[in-house]
Amino acid sequence: MAIDLTTPRAAAAQPPVAARPARGPVHWVREHLIQILGLGALFYMFLPIFVVFAFSFNSPVGRTNYTWSKFSLNAWLHPCDPEGMCESLGLSLKIGVVATIGAATLGTLIAFALARHRFRGRSATNLLIFMPMATPEVVMGSSLLTLFLNLTVIPLGPITITIAHVMFCVSYVVVTVKARIAGLDPRLEQAAMDLYADESTAFWKITFPLVLPGIVAGALLAFSLSFDDLIVTNFNSGSYVTFPMYVLGSSQRGTPVQVNVVGTAMFAVALVFVIGGQIIRRRRMVV
Repeated sequence: MAIDLTTPRAAAAQPPVAARPARGPVHWVREHLIQILGLGALFYMFLPIFVVFAFSFNSPVGRTNYTWSKFSLNAWLHPCDPEGMCESLGLSLKIGVVATIGAATLGTLIAFALARHRFRGRSATNLLIFMPMATPEVVMGSSLLTLFLNLTVIPLGPITITIAHVMFCVSYVVVTVKARIAGLDPRLEQAAMDLYADESTAFWKITFPLVLPGIVAGALLAFSLSFDDLIVTNFNSGSYVTFPMYVLGSSQRGTPVQVNVVGTAMFAVALVFVIGGQIIRRRRMVV
């Protein structure tokens, strides 16, 4: 005999459903604690960048740009007003590009050698790669200065700065590219060779495109380190002034607003590269 569940007797026979307890703000905070801490850490990291961006539109009263006065676009419209500003910026950009190309090339070759080959002195090479990263910059800068002065072949200037930057940027490129190579599946190259591809074709068609994001990441890191370096550059620059040295010198008499403009522009360019790379990577994954 069928039972009609709609009758009051059948409905009364069913156990009552327990009401869900109301969730208060404490419970919500517990559930989203990781997200809150992550957002707080990001805000803490980006707070100086926000300040730099805001004060690039300031029109300060006097030489210092530490107190907000009024909104102005003068610094953005005339970024080269302070004497020597654009000259030092151009020098830092040239050195950064050349040092990045040199460090990315050497670092990629060293990373492939360490990750793919076994040779005598491999462990010692791995140890030596980390030494520039662990050595204090004051010690490194003074040691390089002693080396260049003893050689007496290359005068202190852009060449010595570039050599010094390539030396300490190579380590970061090697670490970045080597980690990318270690994450590759060697069976991909074997599959390409099974399909009658020689070693050169397998490298350029399979391995290099997969390692390229690591090379680009290492190159961007090398450029930022080269452009931002002050201590090693100060020892080996001679009479030349890079952008970090210009900022240090101008801070003693009043930092111009144009320094904030350059910092904001550099951050915006880096952000465009990062976002563009992520968009390209996602489109390739979809395809």
